[in-house]
Amino acid sequence: MTEVIDGFHLVVEALKANDVDTIYGIVGIPITDLARVAQASGIRYIGFRQETSAGNAAAAAGFLTRRPGVCLTTSGPGFLNGLPALANATANCFPMIQISGSSNRALVDLQRGDYQDIDQLNAARPFAKAAYRINRIEDIGRGVARAIRTAISGRPGGVYLDIPGDVLGQAMDAAAGADTVWRIVDPAPRQLPAPEAVERALQVLAQAQRPLIVLGKGAAYAQADNVIREFVEAGGIPFLPMSMAKGLLPDSHPQSAAAARSLAVARADVVLLVGARLNWLLGHGDSPQWSADAKFVQVDIAPSEFDSNQRIVAPLVGDIGSVMSALRDGLAARPVTVPAEWIKELADRTTRNDAKMCERLAEDPHPMRFYNALGAIRAVLQENPGAYVVNEGANALDLARNVIGMEVPRHRLDTGTWGVMGIGMGYAIAAAVETGEPVVAIEGDSAFGFSGMEIETICRYRLPVTVVILNNGGVYRGDEIAPNTAAKDPDPAPTVLNARAHHELIAEAFGGKGYHVTTPSELRSALSESIGSRTPSIIDCELDPAAGVESGHLASLNPTSAASRSAPVRDSR
Repeated sequence: MTEVIDGFHLVVEALKANDVDTIYGIVGIPITDLARVAQASGIRYIGFRQETSAGNAAAAAGFLTRRPGVCLTTSGPGFLNGLPALANATANCFPMIQISGSSNRALVDLQRGDYQDIDQLNAARPFAKAAYRINRIEDIGRGVARAIRTAISGRPGGVYLDIPGDVLGQAMDAAAGADTVWRIVDPAPRQLPAPEAVERALQVLAQAQRPLIVLGKGAAYAQADNVIREFVEAGGIPFLPMSMAKGLLPDSHPQSAAAARSLAVARADVVLLVGARLNWLLGHGDSPQWSADAKFVQVDIAPSEFDSNQRIVAPLVGDIGSVMSALRDGLAARPVTVPAEWIKELADRTTRNDAKMCERLAEDPHPMRFYNALGAIRAVLQENPGAYVVNEGANALDLARNVIGMEVPRHRLDTGTWGVMGIGMGYAIAAAVETGEPVVAIEGDSAFGFSGMEIETICRYRLPVTVVILNNGGVYRGDEIAPNTAAKDPDPAPTVLNARAHHELIAEAFGGKGYHVTTPSELRSALSESIGSRTPSIIDCELDPAAGVESGHLASLNPTSAASRSAPVRDSR
């Protein structure tokens, strides 16, 4: 009898042929058996409680490994729940693939009302780098290979792969099926910069009086750590890391301008962007945040990125490792000399801002506020430099980024380019699964609510994740007075949550460890114990409901609020 293979097994064989060893997802019609077959084959399946979190985990896995993370969803609503994570991966340039089962094409295309009937392929297109559908079992290997190469090559991003349920159920000769599966060769080939482009960039840098290097998360993703460090140190140019590039060079490095960010940005006359884009996170390169006569040199794998906001006087097209190698080697013939006055100017501002930070961290208000809570967390993380940090919220994000330094690359994951809340638990799960190391997720109480049910997932898989919730009882803060106070039973104000919620009980409900802390010493003790035990944990950190400001550092984007009219400019560490 001829041996046959079905679509479920062919998908798994195609994924395994390309080194996919973990799938994040939620089972249901028509992909439940796909998860079973994958698990039986040795692929690890991590089952979530909501598809957006599963997609966020796949995206974070892509960032950490430079291989596309895979998210598996059901059809219809399950597919739609995955789209926010797919869009977020694309915006952040993280390689991931959302594989979704879908309904019968013959019924969907004639709008006959099939189960969870939706044109998923076209719905996904605006949110992905590319979207593909597999319509025949013999195209499964080709479709998987195409999705993987597209996700990784060039500028990475999210790819949608649609597989109708009837294709998964099709069967074909096993030997013929094996011939349709292949391993892709060199999925992200090197792209070398043009020699004249390297010479032009070095010439611009050599003429600078106040040069600055901005390292973005693309530089961290590239895993070209050594060559980036060699160029930075050989050139002596101050560098400013974006939040997810922190640790690419240690925040304690003498050339770091992180503690003098505002001054560095305002005064730099030549800026080398490495894996960073002049989007809203960098004020679009506009004055008055940047000097009006600043010249920009940019390294990017996508030429279309250049001139998107400001004139790029020296574009460098290529992969970051190749470009930075060429720049480093070019320094021998065209060295860069950084004026001592610029180094001193930044060093003086750094010293002054460090002193201010120490003063803030030395404050000990009761109840706790953000700074003394984060000071306790910082102390523990300094003792555990290998721990991964996931961070989201408004004030929780802004202030943790300033207070908590990173010494190791790719150990900080946060809301990134989109600034979207709800990534916390998905990112934390991926960091734990992909690395096996302890993870500390520093969460605002509002941000935690977007994905908090994934605590059950963390406990079910016994992952070494500690969630620290900075609980001030509100969105931004928890002490806003509702405008309807004259009502007999007034509702809470729009920003108010439950200031005395005991989030730690959620962990206990699913077999994890819960802590409720009210002082920095209690917080430090609980966090040290949790990291050391590698037990899934929640530390509910009770803060003053009056702690925090509306929209954090983004108050200026909220033009009708009082905060936007008085938001101070802050240095970011």
